[in-house]
Amino acid sequence: MFSRRNRRPTSPELAAAWECLDEGDVPGALRRLRQAPSAPLGEVATVVGRAAGAAGFDDLRQAAAALAAHPDRVRPLHDYGYACVERGVPYLAIPALREALRRAPGSSGTLRELVSAYEDEGRHREAADALLAHEDGLADWPDRYLLVFNAVLAGDLELARRQHARLPGPAEDVWLGARDRQNRVMERAATAGPVSPLDHSDLRGWQYVMGGTVLGTLSPHGYDAGMTGRYAWFQDSHDQCLQGLLRLKAVLEAAGARPASVSLLPDRGSRILGLAAAEVLGLPAEPFVAGREDTVVIAYDLDGAARAAQGPDVIRQLLHRVPGQVLHEHASCWTDPPGVAADSVTLLHQSVVPPWGETLRMGDDGEAERSEADGRPEAEIAADIVGADRTPDGGDGETPADPVEKLTDFVSAVRGTWLRGDRAGLRSPGPVTSSRFL
Repeated sequence: MFSRRNRRPTSPELAAAWECLDEGDVPGALRRLRQAPSAPLGEVATVVGRAAGAAGFDDLRQAAAALAAHPDRVRPLHDYGYACVERGVPYLAIPALREALRRAPGSSGTLRELVSAYEDEGRHREAADALLAHEDGLADWPDRYLLVFNAVLAGDLELARRQHARLPGPAEDVWLGARDRQNRVMERAATAGPVSPLDHSDLRGWQYVMGGTVLGTLSPHGYDAGMTGRYAWFQDSHDQCLQGLLRLKAVLEAAGARPASVSLLPDRGSRILGLAAAEVLGLPAEPFVAGREDTVVIAYDLDGAARAAQGPDVIRQLLHRVPGQVLHEHASCWTDPPGVAADSVTLLHQSVVPPWGETLRMGDDGEAERSEADGRPEAEIAADIVGADRTPDGGDGETPADPVEKLTDFVSAVRGTWLRGDRAGLRSPGPVTSSRFL
């Protein structure tokens, strides 16, 4: 409820969001609004409108004002939901779009907007269920395609296969690329299924099915405490870099790949790791050139490579593979993935500090202190990686064993579907969830 005198919300979550706006803290207000999913839509819209005005989002401010005035009308509900999705707050869109769809169940536009909001939030089970609830009115493209897409990302391969079998070829060329990518997803699922459980803890299996990425290692810490093989904050080491390169070598051998060179991307981290990779793989190292065949392109992290190139050119050049090219990324961010899905990834993290970066350590007084970055020549640091300890991190003892033989057995089984098609990035973590930290 709102006070008649000052229109300030009195429910605890909305009142907290309003107080954040009083202090000029728009991000804080949006975080508070996430905690109020069942608050009356008109009241939420009033708070969102004020936040949008402070952020300079006039389209959302106007849509919120219209919804606050008429919370029972379909058009304001839809327009507000659309504006929320466009402005990157899909969790605020979902209640409004659900209500709009309840009031106008035949609206394909509202259904698609709701599915988009669910997808942006990683709520693929709900997206699939929303589409199934309106199955009789689905168009094959895009609706049934989206049903297959979300069923896969929800981990429901039975539903995905059933709906995929009903999906005819698209009549419009704009959907041809999507059809080909979805066909490859289903083919990867068929090859991975016999050797990988593809359940809600099978991180390696689903990374492969979703994007064609072979995941080299699982985090040996916090597996049963919410991480399921991913890292949150990770302080990298020379030892871990070497582990990743040794596993890359095993993957290439199991897949029958025979690269002739290592290609170095332009950023410092990728050059360091690439020089080490050349030693481990016994190959010459060369600067990256788009279109070079039969090479392993080494990236420490693809976002870092893009920043070093001062633009997306490197990423665009890597999206479409050339014969014999393998893209390996050591540390890949799973909460904000790069625009390209690498063929091989050592580990998944939310935040990483490279071994040569500024690191945190305990000082003599017991307080945390930040050490200086390692400014030595790249070849010297690469030599430290090659000479690092080959013993894997023993972890906390709670993570399932993941010997290299388990990885190579997986790669041997899926090698026929690996290294095919483009490397389109995917922003969803898929069926395997992990705890996120701000």
